[in-house]
Amino acid sequence: MRGVGSMAVSSALVNVVLKRVFGRVRPDLAQVSGTRTLRRSPHTLSFPSGHSASAAAFATGLALESPVAGALVGPIALGVGYSRVHVGVHYPGDVVAGMAVGSAVAMATQHWWRVRPTTPARVRTSFAAPALPEGEGLMIAVNPRSGREDYDPAADIAELLPRAEVLEIGEDAGVAELLRKAARSGAKALGVAGGDGSVATAAAVALEFGLPLAVIPAGTLNHFARDVGVATPPEAVTAVEVGAAVRVDVADVNGTPFLNTASIGSYPEMVRRRDQLSGRMGKWMALTVAAAQVLRRGSPVDVELNGQRVKAWIVFIGNGCYMPRGLSPAWRPRLEDGLLDVQYLRADLRFGRTRAVLATLLGVSEHSRSYRQFQVPELRVRLLNGPQQVAYDGETGETTTEFAFRKREQLTVYAER
Repeated sequence: MRGVGSMAVSSALVNVVLKRVFGRVRPDLAQVSGTRTLRRSPHTLSFPSGHSASAAAFATGLALESPVAGALVGPIALGVGYSRVHVGVHYPGDVVAGMAVGSAVAMATQHWWRVRPTTPARVRTSFAAPALPEGEGLMIAVNPRSGREDYDPAADIAELLPRAEVLEIGEDAGVAELLRKAARSGAKALGVAGGDGSVATAAAVALEFGLPLAVIPAGTLNHFARDVGVATPPEAVTAVEVGAAVRVDVADVNGTPFLNTASIGSYPEMVRRRDQLSGRMGKWMALTVAAAQVLRRGSPVDVELNGQRVKAWIVFIGNGCYMPRGLSPAWRPRLEDGLLDVQYLRADLRFGRTRAVLATLLGVSEHSRSYRQFQVPELRVRLLNGPQQVAYDGETGETTTEFAFRKREQLTVYAER
C-alpha cells in the first residue's frame, strides 16, 4: 500500500504541478532512430519524468516495507527510467529528477505512516523454558477461525512439531479449556496457534500454571508474535526445540490478562460491529464498514483516569509504551518496561474529532491539543456517564463502570534472540 500510495502522490505532483512549473519541452524525436520511437508520442511537458517518478516511488515505498521485494523491483524501476531516454521522450535529467521526486515522496510517507522496525522489541532472556525436540511435551491449542478463512494451521504444525499434541478448538472447548486440561495432564509447555485474542487467552492459562508459552503466529495481524520475535511458524519451532525463551510483561484489566492493548470508548463498539458483519463479508471488509459506522455515530465518554476527569472519544491502554506516538500506535520498542501506556482523544474541544483527524493526516498528532498521553504502572478508570465495554487484544470484554488496569507477573515465551 505504501508503494501504491507513493506512486499516486508522486504522479500527481509531477504531472499536475512540477511540469507546469518548469515547462521544459520534450526532445526532438527527429534525432531518434525510427526503430526506437513510440507509436504515439506524448504531448505533455518533459521535466520531470512522470513515469520515472512513479516507478521510483513504488520501488522505494515497497523497499521501506520489504527490503527484499524492493531489491527485486528496483532494477525494473531503473529500467523504466532508462526506457524513457532510449525511446527519445525524455532527457536524462528528466529521468534523474523524476526518480528523485518519486523516492522523496515515498520517504516522506514515513512522517505519516511509520515503518515498523524489522527487529523485535527489547526483552529479558529467560532460562526457564525446557528444550522440546520435535515438540515433545508441548500441547498446542489451534484456533482455525483465526487468520485466513481458507487456512487451518493444524496440519502444518503437526508436520513441524511431530511429537507435539495438537488440540483443535471446537464448540465444546475453547483455547482456555483445552490448555487447562493439557496443563493438568502434565504438559511441559503450552502452545497456541491463532491471533492476538487467542494468544492472550493462552497466556492467562500459562501464567495460571507457571508454564512457558509457544506462540505460533496464525492470526490476521499477529502483533504480539511480531513484537516478541516469532514472525513465522518456523521461528517459533526453532525456539521450542532449542529452549530459547524470553520474559515479557503481561497486563490485566479487572483480572483478565492482555498482551497488547485495551481500549474504552468507540473501539469496543467497532469490534462488536465487526464480529456481527464478518460472517457476511469477511474480516477486513467488516472492519472497514464497522469503523465507518462507529465513527459517524460515536459518542464521547465521561471518565476519570486515576482520579482526573476527562471527556474522551476513546481511551487506549497499551501493555508497554507504543510507537509511534499519536493516534496510530503500532509497535513497542520494549516488552518489559513495567508501564501502561495511556493515550486518549479529548472530546471537550470544539471540533475535536475533526482536529484530531487533520492532525493525523499532517503527521502531528502527538502535538495536537486533542491528544493526550501518559505512562503509569497502574490505572483506575471510572465511567461517569454509565457502563462501557472494554476491548482488549481484538476481543470485547465486560461492561461496567470501573476498570482496574495493572501489570502482572511476567510470562515466559519461546523466542530465539
